[in-house]
Amino acid sequence: MSGINLVHILCLLVFSYTVASDSLLGSRRSILRVIDNESNRGVHGDYAVDLNATNFDAVLRDTPATFAVVEFFAHWCPACRNYKPHYEKVARLFNGPDAVHPGIILMTRVDCASKINSKLCDKFSVGHYPMLFWGPPSKFVAGGWEPKQEKSDIHVIDNGRTADQLLNWINKQMGSSYGLDDEKFENEHLSSNVSDPGQVARAVYDIEEATSTALDIILEHKMIKPDTRASLIKFLQLLVVHHPSRRCRKGTAELLVSFDDLYPSKIWSFSNLEGDDGKGALMNFQICGKDVPRGYWMFCRGSKNDTRGFSCGLWVLMHSLSVRIEDGESQLTFTAICDFVHNFFICEECRQHFYEMCSSVSSPFNKARDFSLWLWSAHNKVNERLIKEEASLGTGDPKFPKMIWPPKQLCSSCYLAHDQRSNKIDWNQDEVYKFLTTYYGKTLVSLYKDKDDLGSDKSASALEDLVASTNAFAVPVGAALAIAIASCAFGALACYWRSQQKSRKPRRTWS
Repeated sequence: MSGINLVHILCLLVFSYTVASDSLLGSRRSILRVIDNESNRGVHGDYAVDLNATNFDAVLRDTPATFAVVEFFAHWCPACRNYKPHYEKVARLFNGPDAVHPGIILMTRVDCASKINSKLCDKFSVGHYPMLFWGPPSKFVAGGWEPKQEKSDIHVIDNGRTADQLLNWINKQMGSSYGLDDEKFENEHLSSNVSDPGQVARAVYDIEEATSTALDIILEHKMIKPDTRASLIKFLQLLVVHHPSRRCRKGTAELLVSFDDLYPSKIWSFSNLEGDDGKGALMNFQICGKDVPRGYWMFCRGSKNDTRGFSCGLWVLMHSLSVRIEDGESQLTFTAICDFVHNFFICEECRQHFYEMCSSVSSPFNKARDFSLWLWSAHNKVNERLIKEEASLGTGDPKFPKMIWPPKQLCSSCYLAHDQRSNKIDWNQDEVYKFLTTYYGKTLVSLYKDKDDLGSDKSASALEDLVASTNAFAVPVGAALAIAIASCAFGALACYWRSQQKSRKPRRTWS
């Protein structure tokens, strides 16, 4: 296939991609309005999220929270006005980036006195104000409640008339011990049950957080230079095809289309393109959407301040990439990840250690399995180093100490033999690879798949298939050709994309 034909095909793919993404905007707008309202919470003192008939399903479908509380009220009701401070005391614990226990419960409210919500309130048989419901967020989507229902995943909260009573009711449901006086980020309530493989399903939100944070760090520290530009493009190509989050794939593709305009390859100094904050022309790109970063972690959340978080999210991202690639992409993925860490990870000791492990690889990877196992082994070598350092300095997380992965609780078949005295492990690598592909592949994205089943439109899955088809420029053509395509073809794509945009009707921006 000639280079010109390849560019034409890529042009058509990106143009089709942008058209397909338009249909997703409607459902996202309502979510983003809610998020914008949350960002202004400090001014109004409200933590609970206001929902209405237009955004109810979308917000509850998209939340990472395990449970939701929905308060149905009327703004003219004196009892509702008096109850609001109690409800807000509890909502403070769970809602927003400054929440004490984020990502666990979404606290919401619906004003039944608003005409737009009449049918919504009828669906839940609201008979008095305020009326509170509890359940998994997905069960509220396109759902309802009837007083005589024998079995329902949605429950009426019958004893929540004060903040203390409401929190006590929640604690009984969850077996937790949250308190109204809990302070942020000393997370003694966190579960550290590593034997539960389902926990990693929540990590898709942390991967989005880590991806967005990584780009912010790169921009803040002005790390895009002539000698690092190609390695960033190569890593972004990998994310476009294999990032486990659909919206991160979408955002990365949009960034790559404009990359040559933002950071031209022929300009040897980018300082004139950057603002005082270092973000410059890229500051308007939210690589995983406007609601990311959220400011908190879920799967990667530590029980102490300054533990886990970003480094954990980045590792999970790399493992998830390693189990999603095809054999022909293994060497390109290896060089993309090694170069990315070497050029853009600012922890010097960690960066140097990872670079040494990359440099010790003497032959190219021909199989995705081999690269995935190498990355797993490299991660365990990092953990071995940190286990010793944290033990001597007392800097580890007491609930999440560094360990050799996976533990026997998660994969007993991975162990052929384990010498407890020397801590030497004889691994069954076939079983290890099977575990990695399940844990960081199928289990990791299961939460998104469940949400897709709740009624996201067909264009979303079509968009995912379209993005996956961009394998054409990210696979076994070799690193040199991949970089050439990134620097040249994406420039052509940007021109074509802009010309098509001019001939189309203006798109409304997200509010």
